[in-house]
Amino acid sequence: MKRLYQTLLLTLVIPLCVRAQTDTTSATMSLDDCIRYAMENTVEVRNARIDAQISEAKVKETVGLGLPQVDGTVQLTHNPKLPRFYSQYVEDQPSIIDLSTVPGIRNGDVVAFQNVFQLPSAGDAGIKINQLLFSSSYLVGLKAASTYKELSYKTEEQTQIDVIEKVTKAYYAVLVNNERIALFDNNIGRVDSLLRSTSAMNKNGFSEEIDVDRIRVQLNNLKTERLKFVNSQALGLLLLKFQMNYPMDQPLQVSGTLQTLAVDDALFNEYQQGWDPKNRIEYKLLDTQRRLQELDIKNKYSTSLPTLSAFANLGYSTQSPNISGLFKTESNIPSTDEFGPDKWYPYSMIGLTLNIPLFSGLQRNYQLQQAKLSLVKIQNNYNSLKQSIDLSIQQNTTTYKNAVETLKSQQENMTLASKVARVTKIKYEQGVGSNIEVTDAESALREAQVNYYNALYDAIVSKVDLDKAYAKINPANYSTTTTNQK
Repeated sequence: MKRLYQTLLLTLVIPLCVRAQTDTTSATMSLDDCIRYAMENTVEVRNARIDAQISEAKVKETVGLGLPQVDGTVQLTHNPKLPRFYSQYVEDQPSIIDLSTVPGIRNGDVVAFQNVFQLPSAGDAGIKINQLLFSSSYLVGLKAASTYKELSYKTEEQTQIDVIEKVTKAYYAVLVNNERIALFDNNIGRVDSLLRSTSAMNKNGFSEEIDVDRIRVQLNNLKTERLKFVNSQALGLLLLKFQMNYPMDQPLQVSGTLQTLAVDDALFNEYQQGWDPKNRIEYKLLDTQRRLQELDIKNKYSTSLPTLSAFANLGYSTQSPNISGLFKTESNIPSTDEFGPDKWYPYSMIGLTLNIPLFSGLQRNYQLQQAKLSLVKIQNNYNSLKQSIDLSIQQNTTTYKNAVETLKSQQENMTLASKVARVTKIKYEQGVGSNIEVTDAESALREAQVNYYNALYDAIVSKVDLDKAYAKINPANYSTTTTNQK
């Protein structure tokens, strides 16, 4: 049964080792590389960047409202049955048409005419130009569009901060597991060496068979626990790939060591110097929303002000008894203008339009009330956000301090347990110690190592949370194309 267990264990471990040795195409990334990759490829950041681009297009759209608006139209119509025009005959009163020639007409009679003032087919081709000269709402809209653009960029920054936080935690989880696996390899090598020496002693009659069995059990336990961490490492890499939006079927390795990571109490003095809650991205977003709401109130006021615009209509028109006649360039219709007998005749019109809102059924008044109440809600959120930031600072500071103290304690315990394991092994090899003491010391060392790396990861996570609480995560440090917020 023991041999079967060892065979099964090797069938699980060896493929992983062989794959690691034969796979030469895997990418190796540092923390900065992982973050940069995530900033370029995660769906959240991509969509936030697209939203920022949409806001830029929105600003240009708003600017375009103040530019000349030009429309060209071409219209051809044919009336199979023309409408009639009516006129009343009044004696001794001049008229465009001499109604006195109509048979049987009497004073006061109404006469209906057809095909007199209009031909069945008509054509018109023209250009309409409108230019906004003054609009208070347009001026406010320009500022609001620019503020909306700023809000989109800040939302993108917030998304990037969240992505950096997730990738950093996933990266260090993989790095810590790498250290754990390497440590287990050392432990396995040390216990395996102890097993060989104990077996030799047993053959020579200097130790009992039970001593060999105890160490073999401990070695098997170490291999089993190592396999668990190898599997956890595979899951950790999958999580890191997911946070980066890295292809799941492509190999990935992380570079770097935990020795370069600073986890100590010296950060507090640095972070607290010049600390201002306004540095938090949540505060910047709320402040931008407030300014956007204030502009909305101004816009509601501006809708009650007059607007002035200029217009010009230019074109050509014609009429004909049929559609085909509209396309003839010559006409028998006499003309006195400079275009002579050409069929299409020009027309033009220019003017100004002044629009003065007088009464809108009190709609503007109620819209203004809603906008003001929305601003009050945003102002109320300032106090709530301030308390939330203060609480976040206190919580993450306390958590980080506790994690650092725990890490120091576990590091000391691991050092002491390593020393005890080394001394008990020496004593056992020299014949002045027992096998039970060696196995107990090895178990205590393994437990101290596990506790140390658990404490180390907790300290790393709490440091990342503390960096976020103090607004120390800056996406501009990782972005390949830094966005200029306006």
